[in-house]
Amino acid sequence: MCGERRSPIDGQRSSPRSRETGVASTSGDDSGARSNGPGDGPAIGGVAAALTRRRVTIAGTVLVLLGLAVAAREIDVGTIAAEVATADPLVLAAAVAVYVVSWPIRGRRYGSILRSIGHPAGTTFLTLAVFVSQTANLAIPARAGDAVRASVVNTYRDVPYASGFASLTVERVFDLATIAILAGVAMAWLAIGDGTGPLEIVAATGGARTAFVAAGIVTAATLGVGAVVVTSARSTRGFGGWLRSRIDDSPRLQGVLEAALRFAADVQTVAREPRAIAAVGGASLVVWSLDVLTAVLVLAALDSGLPTGTLLAVGTLAVSVGNLAKVLPLSQGGVGLYEAAFTAIVVGLTPVGASTALAAALVDHALKNVVTLVGGAGAVASLGVSLSSAAEKSRPDRSSETGNFLGSPKK
Repeated sequence: MCGERRSPIDGQRSSPRSRETGVASTSGDDSGARSNGPGDGPAIGGVAAALTRRRVTIAGTVLVLLGLAVAAREIDVGTIAAEVATADPLVLAAAVAVYVVSWPIRGRRYGSILRSIGHPAGTTFLTLAVFVSQTANLAIPARAGDAVRASVVNTYRDVPYASGFASLTVERVFDLATIAILAGVAMAWLAIGDGTGPLEIVAATGGARTAFVAAGIVTAATLGVGAVVVTSARSTRGFGGWLRSRIDDSPRLQGVLEAALRFAADVQTVAREPRAIAAVGGASLVVWSLDVLTAVLVLAALDSGLPTGTLLAVGTLAVSVGNLAKVLPLSQGGVGLYEAAFTAIVVGLTPVGASTALAAALVDHALKNVVTLVGGAGAVASLGVSLSSAAEKSRPDRSSETGNFLGSPKK
């Protein structure tokens, strides 16, 4: 293709430059095989090739589904179906409406991040881009949605891939930090209201112990990354020149280093701007509060019989821990991980039965996934993108073929 390509949204254009410099070829062998070093044995190379993130995710999904099948033998599936059938349709409709409202806020939040690093874009377009990326997370193994979104904003708004991934990193850090804060608030609420300490809460929800551990690991990692970013952003020492001097004789490494330095600089730019931090943090709090409210409304629709305060506190904790646990790419779209954590927490902390809690978890997760898929289908049609092609375009692992960190130019 030649000439300029007009985006179907916001009437803005994207120049051919992004496709000449930032799009990888979709042809060739996708296995990513490389020759082993002198000290690598064939067995090590074979194991490394087999343990790709995609295969680990698929294997994890299979194991989780098998676990659910075993657990289902202990629970009357007919009872769960009956619980779902008795749900109040008006309250479920309200839950859908609440969740739909959160999507434009996600787009506006992403716009605040891009604007702070010098790449402004319209909220409508970015909401569609978020829909596309979240749909890719559900449809493509190994949570490829971030790569898809980086490709979309590169193609239609000329956002460099390094800046695209930096903006997504900032978004993820704010997401995880906000969810962790909500979980902490919920545990404090339960501790103050019922006199139950955090360790007692974890002990009471024995079935969710693994989810609590995973949530703790993710929270600790998030705090660590945030601390490093803030510290480096405030540091007056520059390591870019020193690193460049170390690889003067390697053009290929220079390309990788420049992309990495741009990535780090963009992340630090957001960390230096109090206004950007406030805007992104406030939007993140609204987004995840609406996500929690959706689950609370689903529990209410199933007539859980819980007081409003308990419903809000337990619902917030269940959604927060479930979302933190499914960050680990152990199953496709977090299927099974979220439901297990949600059910165990609700059953452990309330008199709600296992069938009702599991029905609420299934309906909540299914409702959110359906909204995502419907919105994603509309976004894909509006933007005219292919999920698999977009994920492939943003892969940097073709640099060995071209010497370019961003891969082969699109023909």
